[in-house]
Amino acid sequence: MKAQAKYSYHVEAVDGQERPRRFLEAFAAILEHSNYGPVLEHYTRVSAKCSRCTASCQVYEASGDPRDIPCHRTELLLKVYRRYFTLAGQLKARLYDYYTLTDAHIDEMAEEFWRCTACRRCKLSCPMGIDHGMVAHLARWVMSEIDIVPKALLVSVREQLEGKSKNTSAIPVAAIKDTLEFLEEELEEVFPDQKIKFPVDVEGAKYVFFPAVSDYLMEADTLMGNAAMMHAIDASWTVGTQNLDGIDYGLFYSDRMWERIIKAQLAEIKRLGGQVMLIGECGHASRSAREGMQNFIAPEDRVPVVNIMELAHEKFRQGKLKLKPDVIEERTTYHDPCNIARTGWIVEQPRVLLRHICKDFVEMDSHGVNGICCGGGGGTVSIDEIHEFRMMIGGKTKAEQIRKTGAHYVVTPCANCKKQVDEIIKAHKLPTNRVGLHDLLIKAIDFS
Repeated sequence: MKAQAKYSYHVEAVDGQERPRRFLEAFAAILEHSNYGPVLEHYTRVSAKCSRCTASCQVYEASGDPRDIPCHRTELLLKVYRRYFTLAGQLKARLYDYYTLTDAHIDEMAEEFWRCTACRRCKLSCPMGIDHGMVAHLARWVMSEIDIVPKALLVSVREQLEGKSKNTSAIPVAAIKDTLEFLEEELEEVFPDQKIKFPVDVEGAKYVFFPAVSDYLMEADTLMGNAAMMHAIDASWTVGTQNLDGIDYGLFYSDRMWERIIKAQLAEIKRLGGQVMLIGECGHASRSAREGMQNFIAPEDRVPVVNIMELAHEKFRQGKLKLKPDVIEERTTYHDPCNIARTGWIVEQPRVLLRHICKDFVEMDSHGVNGICCGGGGGTVSIDEIHEFRMMIGGKTKAEQIRKTGAHYVVTPCANCKKQVDEIIKAHKLPTNRVGLHDLLIKAIDFS
């Protein structure tokens, strides 16, 4: 949506400094062509910098570094907004020596806004309701427009939008088809009477399936569980070969990229004549599709977005998905991906299934809407340069949570969370195995 007001700034305030000028031009364009302006206007008036958000921030809890206080980090962008996009700020600059945007300030933002996992847990404790995760996203978007963006995200998005593979991992379609054929053979060995298939390019199928493409590389058990569940409920579904990646990294750093990706995914659904966008076990893919459909697609062109865990839960409740009780004997816990749990969207659905199939299901101390981020949220898991930070600061609290449960399995239904949790299990030497929900469901499905 377009903002109601126009925005302007004084170029002379940054004369001779190329990056600050470009930053302000990008900021002005985003404000003019989006609805972030009224939100920032409100935040500049209510921001108290009380630091109550520190009680909810696992990064600050682990680092103790003042730059990791969410409201202090948010102030980095609000300061720029006040100076260049409010009348009061422009008047102050004319009357006396007031703040001027510099290269050093941009460097500070580039460092600090990528220390945030954008989990949005701090919003729950902010007395003013400020969404610091949203501000981090906006700051990253502005910086990305002047080419300040982590290389891993840039390369992945470029491949997804412009590369031959049309997916973030650059996996050729032929290789994905081979993988699916191999998985069908594996399923036939386990369930010789069922003929479980991965339908490909089936026109008119109700569900068009978009898992995180990394599942094709590293999550064979999850994919087989997905296919077995879809077979058990006799679903009409397909994988499209022209666009099959549920990942949308625009969610992490650029609405412009977010919009382009969701439109490309929707085009694949329309090509196949599908009715529902079915997302695999991935929190950020689910949120980017659901919110992207609402934010960037005209109402008449939208299709429903459903996470595969929601579908499994719905069919279980209806009696169409039959699951044997207490099949999983080992202690099991569940990690809530922030992108699907923070708003209360997907919290109880997977737990209903796990409590049924697991003899010993336990919760972490903080879970559900108030759950702790894996430590690699907001796209930070893709940045190998900050691996040590992700392990010993971002992921420290989650590692302690998992250890405290004493669980043999930690169910982790998100591609980014899976990578991060795998790495913190190794880094913190946790006696735990990370699995997807469907890795366990496949052991409990009753095909009779």
